[in-house]
Amino acid sequence: MTASRLATDRAAAQHGRRGPLLVGLVTIGVVTAGYLGWQHFAPNRSATKQKPPPPVPVIATTVQQRDFPIVLSGIGYVTALNSATVRSMVTEPIVTIDFKDGQFVKQGELLAQLDPSTYQAQLDQAEANLARDQAHLDNAKINLTRYVPLQKEGFAPEQQVATQQAQIAQLEATIKADQAAIEYAKTELSYTKLVAPFDGIAGIRLLDVGNIIHSSTTRGSPSEPNALVVINQVQPINVMFTLAAADIPAVQDALAKGTVKVNALSADDKTELDTGSLAALDNQASTASGTINLKAIFPNPNRKLWPGMFVNLRVVTQVQTNGLAVPLDAVQQGPQGQYVFVIAPDHKAAMQPVSVRETLNGEALIDKGLSAGETVVVRGQYRLTPGTVVSLANPNDPAAVPNPTTASAGLLP
Repeated sequence: MTASRLATDRAAAQHGRRGPLLVGLVTIGVVTAGYLGWQHFAPNRSATKQKPPPPVPVIATTVQQRDFPIVLSGIGYVTALNSATVRSMVTEPIVTIDFKDGQFVKQGELLAQLDPSTYQAQLDQAEANLARDQAHLDNAKINLTRYVPLQKEGFAPEQQVATQQAQIAQLEATIKADQAAIEYAKTELSYTKLVAPFDGIAGIRLLDVGNIIHSSTTRGSPSEPNALVVINQVQPINVMFTLAAADIPAVQDALAKGTVKVNALSADDKTELDTGSLAALDNQASTASGTINLKAIFPNPNRKLWPGMFVNLRVVTQVQTNGLAVPLDAVQQGPQGQYVFVIAPDHKAAMQPVSVRETLNGEALIDKGLSAGETVVVRGQYRLTPGTVVSLANPNDPAAVPNPTTASAGLLP
């Protein structure tokens, strides 16, 4: 091999080793430039991680301290305080009807007039008999006043005076009988006027003018009623209801302290109809149902309670003074029991376990866990966890904080 060939091969070898080295150096330069450029233009990730989330809007209220009633709830039905079916004591045709269906009537007010002619004639006859016998008595007394002086002077026998005295006694007894006959005739005549037995509401009348109403001791045809109308007393009015037999001691304790207030509410439990008082506790509980019957009386000034209605009853057995009350929506149920979200002064939410003693009218009486004046969340709890920062939304705008249902909770932001 010549010297020129060796030199050529050595140069080629050196050139071959230099090529990959240059490629590597160029690649390192490109990667370094790209990294530096990405570092310059990419966002600051550490700054993104440190930015706090926006506050969660919620509606909140403060814990109120006030008197809170402790109640027992039951279901009952309304009955008239008094109910009477107006019947006749005599059998006569109806001449006039003096009330309208559904009219409020006063005690003693005329409802219907029956034909009085027969009983008026009997009264007239009894009064005539009295007048006749009174005249006989007056004459007998005059005769006696003549016989007594004559008998003392010996001009009249003693037997005649005695007979005259007996006649006077007989006539006096007859007059008493006549007076009794008059009273009887007046009573019979009074039966021709059917009157209201008490203040109440008249139902729909059962007979019309011209019909014969039969006395309570006789009966017409099976299809012919012998009653005029039913009167129900509704002011005041009764409500019969039931409670669990286990509540008897609480009711007895309340009665021992005085008048027990009872509230009547509509069947949907939304409208308070009237406030009355507990009148009676039945003397025996039902072994079959485990309940006890009670009766309450309501003044019913606006007649919102009507016989036959079904109502909800709340018996106030006691009042918790200075109780802590929050809206019922504030109380949540978790695996460990009931709790509320309390908002601290730094606007962070914290879970606070609570004990609820009573719920009434959308409010809860808190036994343990809260203090008066604390702020609790009543809407928007679904987005909260302990430590979440919150913002207080307008409580008069419920739409400002969505309240999820079971179906929509996962779809809300």
